[in-house]
Amino acid sequence: MGKRVGIIGVGQTHHAAKRLDASGVELIAEAVTRALDDAELTIKDIDAIVIGNMDHFENINYVDMWAVDGLGAFMKPVFKVTTGGTTGTTLGACGYYHCASGLFDVVMAVGWEKNSESDTQAAIATCANPTLERDFFAGAIGPLATEYSMYMKAYGATEEDAAIVAARERNNALNNPYAHSRQAVTVEDVLNSPMLSYPIKFLDMCPRSDGACAVIFAVEEKAKKLCPRPAWVHASVVRHDYTHFGDLEWTFMPTLERASAQAYKLAGITNPLKEIDVAELYLPASTCGVKWMDSLWFCDHGEAPKLVRKGTFHMDGELPVNPSGGVICTNPIGATGLIRVGEAAWQVMGRAGARQVENVRLALVTGFGGCSWSDVMILGAELP
Repeated sequence: MGKRVGIIGVGQTHHAAKRLDASGVELIAEAVTRALDDAELTIKDIDAIVIGNMDHFENINYVDMWAVDGLGAFMKPVFKVTTGGTTGTTLGACGYYHCASGLFDVVMAVGWEKNSESDTQAAIATCANPTLERDFFAGAIGPLATEYSMYMKAYGATEEDAAIVAARERNNALNNPYAHSRQAVTVEDVLNSPMLSYPIKFLDMCPRSDGACAVIFAVEEKAKKLCPRPAWVHASVVRHDYTHFGDLEWTFMPTLERASAQAYKLAGITNPLKEIDVAELYLPASTCGVKWMDSLWFCDHGEAPKLVRKGTFHMDGELPVNPSGGVICTNPIGATGLIRVGEAAWQVMGRAGARQVENVRLALVTGFGGCSWSDVMILGAELP
């Protein structure tokens, strides 16, 4: 049995389409400094660092070495991970595992991306088979449009259901000073925005952002001394699927179902919709905020549209989802999943400011990557 671990500090940049005022290393330094300030630590208190990004975006080799000045990692153990869209949640898992293993007491996980200096869609397209799939599954939008089209046909979901999600999250972001896209949006605005790939429209889809996030993990003994209210890690689970899009199940998400089921089991959760207080979910398009709710066991297959229409996942609903505005408002891809971890931790710690949900005891985090793999983490106010 590993050691119990808590999150004691979080820092992130002010995200934007183009951060012309900062290099990638400077973005990393901004997030690291803010995380250290949040935890009231100095870099000397950090035993090891985990870093990640989509390294084929910026085409920087050995990011773990290139970023040493921004990380404060001189003569410290540094571990690099890159797992596509799930890089950020993988960083959270690695930070947790580094502490839980007993090898390190205090570990900082750092994710970053400078999408303004990369060809994001061209890089993402390389995950599709060049002969059989790349023409129609290239980039991020095609597969997401395909899965929601099939879900609509199977269960009667609508474009308006997705628009409800988009409007909800974009309006949530108005309370988040770090968010890239902060604009008041109506359901009609979403429905009238330009079509990208049916049924996904411009305001349904995530942006490309410049930004970074840092999250500090500590073993139980240290966490109790350093933080008045740590966000304790109750579960961290990952599930992968086949790499060919044609082999995937399109009307539900098997990896998310299996990862979340295992995470709930580890955390002792039997009714997630009733027991979880807030969720920071990796939803790259608003359509995912409909279809994927089924696979988180909030309802039976095909029942998610009813919950969306009822406002179940609004800030004043039964289970607020993405008080931060989520991925469709902020998406520095290597950091995106880690932002979910950090935002959920702030909710548990009571540090989420204007986007704080009251009395958070359990928070759910997800990460999503190409080829439909899923990460799930559960954080809690009490020791697991």
